[in-house]
Amino acid sequence: MQGGGVSGFQNAPVTRAVVLASGLLSIVFSANRRARALGLSYQDIIKNFRVWRIFASGFAFQSTPELMFGLYLLYYFRVFERQIGSNKYSVFSLFTITVSLLLEFLSLVLLKDTNYISTLASGPYGLIFASFIPFFLDIPITSRFRIFGVNFSDKSFIYLAGLQLLLSSWKRSFIPGICGLIAGSLYRLNVLGVRRMKVIRALFSFYISIIQCRLVTSFYVQWTVIEN
Repeated sequence: MQGGGVSGFQNAPVTRAVVLASGLLSIVFSANRRARALGLSYQDIIKNFRVWRIFASGFAFQSTPELMFGLYLLYYFRVFERQIGSNKYSVFSLFTITVSLLLEFLSLVLLKDTNYISTLASGPYGLIFASFIPFFLDIPITSRFRIFGVNFSDKSFIYLAGLQLLLSSWKRSFIPGICGLIAGSLYRLNVLGVRRMKVIRALFSFYISIIQCRLVTSFYVQWTVIEN
């Protein structure tokens, strides 16, 4: 299972759209030296109500290491889209991204009067870390091996990649990662019957298109115009 099944994005259009949007947005903002301004903050989102930042912040990573590990994990977890189907996986991604963002906003509100943290790391942390719940519970270990006397399995490198991403920006990335794990757990517990939900065909097509690369440019232009 280390390769995540069939190579490429066959039967995984939602994953393909997310990876494409995340990669392109990260590169565009990094090239224009705006990546560091993407992080969610109480001042920008809640107080100044700059809600247009949510889309970019939800997909674009702020550094090259985060981008590399993040895209690798997104690509690997496409196996879940193939298992449950693209329609249900779109519900999973919408639910976990939304719940994770709400939890991140809540953490910013609760911590706004402290010096603990003021900005959270950007990127699809919610979807990535929510995927570790079914990865832990549903994907079996198929092989074990030892390196320098330490026991590993074929799942170990996925966990190590996740740990690297979780701690990449320390508190700024740790909180979004934990919010993603909580969101994944809520989906697993079938809160509000979410696991039985399906997206109607028209909305499913719209969801795919809204995160395709043809909208990346329009969101970047809107960001640039408003910020300047």
